[in-house]
Amino acid sequence: MSVNLTKGQAISLQKNDGGSLTAVRMGLGWKAAPRRGLFGTRTREIDLDASAILFAGDQPVDVVFFRHLVSDDGSVRHTGDNLVGGAGQGTDDEAILVDLRRVPSHIDQIVFTVNSFTGQTFQQVQNAFCRLVDDTTGQELARYTLDGGGDYTAQIMAKVHRAGNGWTMTALGVPSQGRTFKDLMPAIAPLL
Repeated sequence: MSVNLTKGQAISLQKNDGGSLTAVRMGLGWKAAPRRGLFGTRTREIDLDASAILFAGDQPVDVVFFRHLVSDDGSVRHTGDNLVGGAGQGTDDEAILVDLRRVPSHIDQIVFTVNSFTGQTFQQVQNAFCRLVDDTTGQELARYTLDGGGDYTAQIMAKVHRAGNGWTMTALGVPSQGRTFKDLMPAIAPLL
């Protein structure tokens, strides 16, 4: 059963049987919002990009994004860049896979971001979401829906962080400006 997260809400990544999840997928979906024009309604392709920044304390250690698809330690992997989106109905346009067993012990949090690489604001996007899936079973665990768009080009969506011997996911939903994860680093710092 999936949980619809609200900004700031956290969920434990423990299984119902008391065990811990071993592999999760952070999926991102979206589609361009239709725009009225002189010759009718049309949509413009929008390139949203998912990124995962691995932190040790407050220091970024590695990043996985469309130009660096696998973390240096191999525990985090991006499935590839989608330049136009379009699903926006529950299936993922981009995904980042995290093998929680392989994440080095000094990495204590992974922050997931979404950027409009082509520079459109989220006012021009509809049905945008990120979701966390148990990658072993395919079961959706949580979903954070980006409601209402906004006059910004990026969103710091969520973080997965260590909690005792397990992991917790927190929905952040912080709007920001920037075409790549690098532009978001000052906005991420206070969220760690």
